[in-house]
Amino acid sequence: MNIHSTAIVAPDAELGEGVEIGPYSIIGKEVKIGRNTIIGPHAVIDDFTQIGENCHIFQFASIGAPPQDLKFAGEKTSVVIGNFNTIREFVTIHRSTTADIGVTVIGDHNLIMAYCHVAHNCKLGNNIVMSNGATLGGHTHIEDYAIIGGLTGVHQFSRIGAHCIVGGASGVNKDVPPYTTAAGNHAKLFGLNLIGLKRRGFSEETINALKKAYRILFRSHLLLNAAIEKVEAEVEDFPEVRHFVKFIKESERGVCR
Repeated sequence: MNIHSTAIVAPDAELGEGVEIGPYSIIGKEVKIGRNTIIGPHAVIDDFTQIGENCHIFQFASIGAPPQDLKFAGEKTSVVIGNFNTIREFVTIHRSTTADIGVTVIGDHNLIMAYCHVAHNCKLGNNIVMSNGATLGGHTHIEDYAIIGGLTGVHQFSRIGAHCIVGGASGVNKDVPPYTTAAGNHAKLFGLNLIGLKRRGFSEETINALKKAYRILFRSHLLLNAAIEKVEAEVEDFPEVRHFVKFIKESERGVCR
């Protein structure tokens, strides 16, 4: 463990083996930091935050500050961050309110680039990339392997599906289905994320099934419920197709079209 002499660390903070705390950083009360995680200079890890192993948090990041929610009244809530995450300069990640899932969660192997914001009660999966300046409103859920382009804003309570990509400078006000490409303000769908799916080893059969499902759902001019029934009846029963349909069925805000 290597703590710079100018850092301020709360007495009850728990720091794992190999943790580094840079100059002028502040570690709040009841913070837990896993082994080999690096906290750069001038970072603030606020109260009740948990950070996993082998993360790298760069200078001037602020993690665990109270939420920007007028209903928040100082309740004890938290941010929980997994392992192998990279959080770049000036990123802000706020702890939750007691509503909804009651915690702000970030999984493993995520890259959150400079100036991004993750609001209260957000839930991020694994292997996500948020490009510079991307901003998530409260209660946003993002599934694994999603990519959010730079300067994109995501409306609160929206969901971003697995393996999708959202173009830069977009405004997302509805759910983005998994495996798709979305862009614009407000964001619209532009087909499947074919390059991403191929890079991640999806089989040709799976991609063809997703193509067929996408055409029925978004290009057949059927009402959504009828299109879903047609996909379930006619498209090959791959797990990815089931997830695609389930995501759309469960949407409360509606999906980008």
